[in-house]
Amino acid sequence: MPRPKSTFDDVREFEFREPDEVLDEDTMYTVYEIARLLQGVDVDRELDAATEGVFLDWAIPWMLDNEAEFCFAEPNDEESPGFYGLRD
Repeated sequence: MPRPKSTFDDVREFEFREPDEVLDEDTMYTVYEIARLLQGVDVDRELDAATEGVFLDWAIPWMLDNEAEFCFAEPNDEESPGFYGLRD
């Protein structure tokens, strides 16, 4: 349900960080790890499925918007996710 802006204690600017501000240039990450990093959460932290889904809802469009800055490596096997990192 919509709420008046005045009912919130903290209203901030809406900005996404650049990929090089989030990822280490020498490391490859799964989309799940990138989603956690975008939210400031440790990549090893266990999350419930609903929270992880919300994080992915933010990460995937961000990655697509910044696709020119990413490279991709094949997953270790068919059941594992691929890996993404910053292009050289």
